[in-house]
Amino acid sequence: MRPQEDTYMHKGLRKTLVDEVKRKGIRNEQVLSALLAIPRHFFLDSAFDKVAYEDRAFPIGEGQTISQPYTVAYQTELLDVHPYEKVLEIGTGSAYQASVLAEMKAQVYTIERQKKLFDQNKLFAYLRKYPNLKMFYGDGFEGLPTYAPFDKILVTAAAPRVPEKLLEQLKIGGYLVIPVDEGNLQRMLRLRKLPDNSFHEEKFDLFSFVPMLEGKQNHSNGI
Repeated sequence: MRPQEDTYMHKGLRKTLVDEVKRKGIRNEQVLSALLAIPRHFFLDSAFDKVAYEDRAFPIGEGQTISQPYTVAYQTELLDVHPYEKVLEIGTGSAYQASVLAEMKAQVYTIERQKKLFDQNKLFAYLRKYPNLKMFYGDGFEGLPTYAPFDKILVTAAAPRVPEKLLEQLKIGGYLVIPVDEGNLQRMLRLRKLPDNSFHEEKFDLFSFVPMLEGKQNHSNGI
């Protein structure tokens, strides 16, 4: 069962978490403000209430995790999000990252391949505060061609490669931020689409993500 109440204790823990993320190098004030505004404990079972504001990932079922807040902040900062930009997120998961983007006033389109997680998020009352957040059940490798092009694209799972269809759905001048496999860890990449449809690639830190899988999953995998 998800918690419903955001107490002074939670707000204090959230402030401490944001201070920690800032110490680790996150400088974008809009990103930090979004982390401060969003009750992360709402995105976890009430059993995690006391630890929800530790800077680490937690399981959310279906073999997925809610990302470490620092990782969420790092990817969001690289994405350089501005109000009203169209942002495609691959891997809704708990919808915490999507909420951060929505809190920053982006027009968020997010895809989840796990039907159970997608259905849970459709019933998650907190997400109704974001009319600018649209959720889809589908294959992240395919993107959302109907709604393309996007100003920014964010992938929140370890990709074996940069999906060609996501590159096609990115606007000229737009950024794609994606962790790509390098053994047990993934290198965070940022690709910017140039006017001739080529890409300028930048490499950043190493992270650990759950794998990005193709296709859709319509039942629990037992994890």
